[in-house]
Amino acid sequence: MRPLAIALIAILLAAGCSTPRRDKITVACGASERWCAMMVKRFSDSTGVEAEYVRLSSGEALERIKAARARQEFDVWHGGPADSYVAAKSQGLLAPYKSEKAGEIRHGWADPEYAWSGIYAGVLAFCNNTKELAKRGMQPIHSWRELLDERLRGSVAIAHPATSGTAYTALWTQVELNGRDQDKALGYLRGLHPNVLRYNSSGSAAALQAAKEEAAVGVVFSHDCVAAQEQGYPNLQVTFPQEGTGYELGGLAVLAGAHNPDSARKYVDWALSGESQRLGPLVNFYALPTNTTVPAHSKAADPATVKLVSYDVEVAGRAKQALVDRFSTEIARPPV
Repeated sequence: MRPLAIALIAILLAAGCSTPRRDKITVACGASERWCAMMVKRFSDSTGVEAEYVRLSSGEALERIKAARARQEFDVWHGGPADSYVAAKSQGLLAPYKSEKAGEIRHGWADPEYAWSGIYAGVLAFCNNTKELAKRGMQPIHSWRELLDERLRGSVAIAHPATSGTAYTALWTQVELNGRDQDKALGYLRGLHPNVLRYNSSGSAAALQAAKEEAAVGVVFSHDCVAAQEQGYPNLQVTFPQEGTGYELGGLAVLAGAHNPDSARKYVDWALSGESQRLGPLVNFYALPTNTTVPAHSKAADPATVKLVSYDVEVAGRAKQALVDRFSTEIARPPV
């Protein structure tokens, strides 16, 4: 190679090494599309750090994060039930970080080793289309047993627990209602199977299926049904199972192998802040805040008036893979 060419290559390499790296993060986001878009934009506006997101259900996010372990594509995981974060922690996929805002988060709503933190909470509910139910001679559903009614054949909207954190919350709720007997829980869901319209990949999709009269009732977090109501679907009514219902604790974590860990931690600090947790209602997201300085919105589910099961996030997270595998084998394969 000629000396001039060698010198030119050396200059170009040196210039490349000296170019400052762009301050940017990518977020795997597990909540509604509008919420995800607003959160990354508000973070960028507040901090100057460029941010983008990819909307993924919790099962999809966990699989993507696991598949990219050696060359991680995301910096932060934000939203989706925390039992998936428990599973990710056990596989070494999270980078523990004690945020400067950790002291403002409700006691017990974060990992004790700071691998993840709770960012919001939502209560599992029935999203009833009163018009569609009336066609079947039915009132809004108030019981898990009512959901098995033959008049609801092919009319229950729900997601698949392999891809959806909402659906896994419903599955684990049945485990808790049956005294931690997984066989009985799967037995209930096997009985529900003929009534299922189809298994969605995303939990929130069930609210829109009920809203658009594709289904008579959807199994969703209550704030997803309220959001659908506010999009102009007046026939929707939220009810809660009288036997007891589960709830999600939406998670937030820095990912192991993040390309920009400093800015990822900055994102966590911002997302846990009162400033951030007051934003949800701007995009019809009415989950319960985890920051103690932020009051719950009047349209959020009130845990004091709903019968909740004893939902242990750690136990649910450790059991997730095996239980989802059984559901996929014994009841229905995941959606393609």
